[in-house]
Amino acid sequence: MPSFLVDGGHPLSGSIRPMGNKNAALPCIAATLLTSDPVTLENVPRIRDVETLIEIIRSLGAEADWIEPRTLRIRAQDVKGMSPDPDLSGRIRASILLAGPLLARNGKVDIPPPGGDVIGRRRLDTHFLALRGLGAKIVVEGSRLEISADALTGADIFLDEPSVTATENAIMAAVRARGRTKLRNAAAEPHVQNLCGLLQTMGAKISGIGTHILEVDGVEALTGAHYRLESDHIEVGSFVGLAAATRSVLRIEDAPVGHLDSTLLGFQKLGVQCEIRGRDLIVHGDRDREIRRDAFGHIAKIDDGPWPGFPPDLTSIALVTATQCSGTVLVHEKMFESRMFFTDKLVSMGAQIILCDPHRAVVVGPSPLRGQPLESPDIRAGMALLLAALAAKGTSRIQNIGQIERGYERIDQRLAALGARIIRED
Repeated sequence: MPSFLVDGGHPLSGSIRPMGNKNAALPCIAATLLTSDPVTLENVPRIRDVETLIEIIRSLGAEADWIEPRTLRIRAQDVKGMSPDPDLSGRIRASILLAGPLLARNGKVDIPPPGGDVIGRRRLDTHFLALRGLGAKIVVEGSRLEISADALTGADIFLDEPSVTATENAIMAAVRARGRTKLRNAAAEPHVQNLCGLLQTMGAKISGIGTHILEVDGVEALTGAHYRLESDHIEVGSFVGLAAATRSVLRIEDAPVGHLDSTLLGFQKLGVQCEIRGRDLIVHGDRDREIRRDAFGHIAKIDDGPWPGFPPDLTSIALVTATQCSGTVLVHEKMFESRMFFTDKLVSMGAQIILCDPHRAVVVGPSPLRGQPLESPDIRAGMALLLAALAAKGTSRIQNIGQIERGYERIDQRLAALGARIIRED
């Protein structure tokens, strides 16, 4: 298994550009199955999750080719399969996103259990609620999930939680349903907005984009399109944490500044100073990073929430950043009950962290970290541990880096260009 050998404790400098939004690329690739015409997607990250989803749609009969380094052309003219490959589907969570488009196209789909990060229970019930609302019949037998519909019909649907992937599945089914669909308590994350933008370019009629109420008027057919994905705001947040943890000044180029409000507010609580210059973000990680107490001297808190709240995918990054800031902060990750369990690795590196329960951790900083043997448990915690290794004195070896590479393209090479002492060993 490949690993990263990291010599930490050295400041970084220079500029880095975030890749395209991973969580937008996956539903947009799934959405290409809604038309027989070619769809071209630009700014697609070349990461493992994307490559796996491409393999899955190819196994269903779609053609998919990289026509430029990050430009993907897909033509799903001869999609006849209704059962995505179970082995490939078990590698990524995004395989569930094929349910909506395959149901809309074929009237039936057999979905194997999706894979993905082991960060706690990840419900499918909201997917079922939305698709049933559109007229689908769902049969669950053991690990087999069969979804069918003689016809999809628009409806007024209230989602029991603003699930991102359930919202995306509902939208992809609704664009081909008869009549109008109203989705209430829908997710509004930037990746959902990107999916809606692509579908509009393909001829879909969607209003309320960026809000928690979406209205979709079904159309007879969708056409081909050419669409560019936005930069990944989660990568930007990761690089903000990188600069702060390593006491570095970094320029993040082409940052999606319109989607960074809650992210920058969260890091401001940790005393991290950032400056927006046009479409670039300058992170002054070399300045004092003092955690700002709440009013009347109360301990500061960083907690995640549905968009536009602080992104759950950045709580691991914020937690590592807090270990290098002066003061005390409570990090509250509300969504997944296993995401905080990587804190034991940080404690072994010298961090002062009290894990209160599966969702809350108190961090007291700053703590000098020391290099340790580490293992990446999931994409975001893996990236957080890489930040910790770069901030620590001494050498760390990070195993299971395939998890990191599922979400961050060529991260070792990109960080090495900033001065990071990191070697990928196979």
